[in-house]
Amino acid sequence: MKIVRTDAELQTPITDAALRAAGHDLVTLPDGIDEDSLIAAVQDADLLLMCYTPITARVIEAAPRLRGIVKYGVGIDAIDIPEAKAHGVTVVNIPEYAEETVAEGAFTLMIALAKRLIPLDRQMRQEGWAWPEPAWLGSDIAGKTIGIIGFGKIGRSMARMCGKGFRADVVAYSPHTPASDMEAEGVRHAATLEELLAQSDVVSIHCVLNDSTRHLIGEAQLRAMQPHAHLINVSRGAIVDEAALVLALQEGWIAGAGLDVFSEEPVRRTGHTISPLFDMDNVILSPHLTFYTAEAMERLERETLERCSELLEGKPVMIKSADPRLQGQPGARYP
Repeated sequence: MKIVRTDAELQTPITDAALRAAGHDLVTLPDGIDEDSLIAAVQDADLLLMCYTPITARVIEAAPRLRGIVKYGVGIDAIDIPEAKAHGVTVVNIPEYAEETVAEGAFTLMIALAKRLIPLDRQMRQEGWAWPEPAWLGSDIAGKTIGIIGFGKIGRSMARMCGKGFRADVVAYSPHTPASDMEAEGVRHAATLEELLAQSDVVSIHCVLNDSTRHLIGEAQLRAMQPHAHLINVSRGAIVDEAALVLALQEGWIAGAGLDVFSEEPVRRTGHTISPLFDMDNVILSPHLTFYTAEAMERLERETLERCSELLEGKPVMIKSADPRLQGQPGARYP
């Protein structure tokens, strides 16, 4: 069968080799491929693997043989899922491969900001030393209030690291999570987003991107944060109004930010909404790689192959995600 995999820059050698060894025709396409070129490639495809490339209604309509779309990753906001369902195309993601990994990435950004590691490293490389003066004064995690937006598996892992690991006070806002679930894990429940923002020393975003969370953090929310607070985002860039965030950092509404995700990727040093952040010592920019560890990639490739095999062999496809957009698909099975 013909399989198309987009975003070839994210190398998946185990997956690619296994599919080719099974006799399938695997075509890999680069990140940023235009819609017309993608349509030309999928017209006779049986399976489509994607990570970042938008899979639009036009793409799905142009692929009458398509059995399934496998997101080798977590976020599914780039896929027109209603269109896929309308054409009988099963959509599946790999939601569990990097829960701890991404939480570790968020924690790394948080502690690097708190300890001023990036500007200190820059100072050491330029001058060879830094004396204990106010410019380098860091802060502790213990005793601070860490606000978690979204209490799914990654959010829970982040909460555990901060609370049980570093003795922080953890509060979470997650409209679809019962307060009792949070309290059972030693996390305080915030009834509203505003309540969480007003009391948090660090705000870490771990919710999915959908219509209700797009620009969830905008100007009003950034102004509601404490002026010494840091914002961490390892979820999806568009959850934050990036123009408002730039203004917040320029004018000092908040103290800093650690960002691994952006509404437009890749970013650019000039001509991008967040370009002004490149020159700020109180900002850490990471190229959407908090998921990228040897262990997480091994898990991702193994499970991607499992989902591909189910689709290619006509077996019920395991949908592990609790995202309502993936529920109720014919020919799927659920834990």
